[in-house]
Amino acid sequence: MDTQAFKRSLHHSERYNRRGFGRANEVASNLEKAYQSSLIGSIRDNGYVLQHGRLQVKLAEAFGFCWGVERAVAMAYETRRHYPSERIWITNEIIHNPSVNEHLREMDVLFIQAEGGVKDFSCVSDGDVVILPAFGATVQEMELLHERGCHIIDTTCPWVSKVWHTVEKHKKQEFTSIIHGKVKHEETLATSSFAGTYLVVLDLEEAQLVADYILGQGDRAGFMKRFAKACSANFDPDQDLQRLGVANQTTMLKSETEEIGRLFERTMLRKYGPIELNKHFLSFNTICDATEERQQAMFSLVDEPLDLLVVIGGFNSSNTTHLQEIAISRGIRSFHIDTPERIGDNNSIQHKPLGEDLFIESNFLPTGSVSVGITSGASTPDRVVEHVIQKLIDLTSD
Repeated sequence: MDTQAFKRSLHHSERYNRRGFGRANEVASNLEKAYQSSLIGSIRDNGYVLQHGRLQVKLAEAFGFCWGVERAVAMAYETRRHYPSERIWITNEIIHNPSVNEHLREMDVLFIQAEGGVKDFSCVSDGDVVILPAFGATVQEMELLHERGCHIIDTTCPWVSKVWHTVEKHKKQEFTSIIHGKVKHEETLATSSFAGTYLVVLDLEEAQLVADYILGQGDRAGFMKRFAKACSANFDPDQDLQRLGVANQTTMLKSETEEIGRLFERTMLRKYGPIELNKHFLSFNTICDATEERQQAMFSLVDEPLDLLVVIGGFNSSNTTHLQEIAISRGIRSFHIDTPERIGDNNSIQHKPLGEDLFIESNFLPTGSVSVGITSGASTPDRVVEHVIQKLIDLTSD
């Protein structure tokens, strides 16, 4: 499929909108009431530190809503204002935050349901309004909705669209796209739908397996078994790993994406030599600025003297999970929660350790003076962070 031609056609349709409706002022007060926080503003003004009795809170200097998320949420609110009585659907969560999605449900916005990872669009009718979330939708989903006569409101983050443009360049030049991402994540599914030949690698370990195969190590059967659900149809590792371009899910850990890029550059240099390198390797910077800023702020925060760290964001939020990884890498007691309600009045916390199920820890705040670091994922409103801080204040007000 010529995805670029389809996008051009879609963008010229009267039923497609990616710019909003000019109703920003009409929804501004609702957005401020639901998501902004005067407390967080005052903590920022105080050097990102709050001292309250025996509790000291240190905020990361970049956290919470990024521009792409703010844009997506605002467009969703504008859409309901513009279409007050029409049925409005979202192909997935607008962003990976439970409180934001619940607000949209309260506005009678409907969510496409999925069974076994397959979305059921049978409920969507001609004339319905469908919002594409911040991390995008697959080209097949867009095509289906367009052919069904839906009004499509596209809130896809421009940084995600930039990655799509990159893999389309790979495809045009007959390079295989190596996508650093989570194979089942909605953004990676969307990105791979715009690619030609592709292979998704989760981390540096998987990238090393691919590099080893390129250099003649490993066996084909074992390779295909490992990556059977992470590659394009009819993928042939002996043919399709000769020309590579690197892209990524925008919320992955920046340092790992960069190392994966360097690994494949070294690999292709070793196999084909410096003169032929450009014929076999392409690299574009597709790391989101906001993701990078929040990760850098987290690295700075974990260098502070902290007793523990709270990471706030949806459990299915990739960028939040990577913030948690940074805390773990420094050996800091850390707790990933998605809502303030995870903190109990009895000084317990229900949190999600990395790669594990929810776990309740009692007496998570120590006695005496305590310094708590706090950050949040790019889909977490300041109002949610405020409520978490208020919970901590209540627990330490002896």
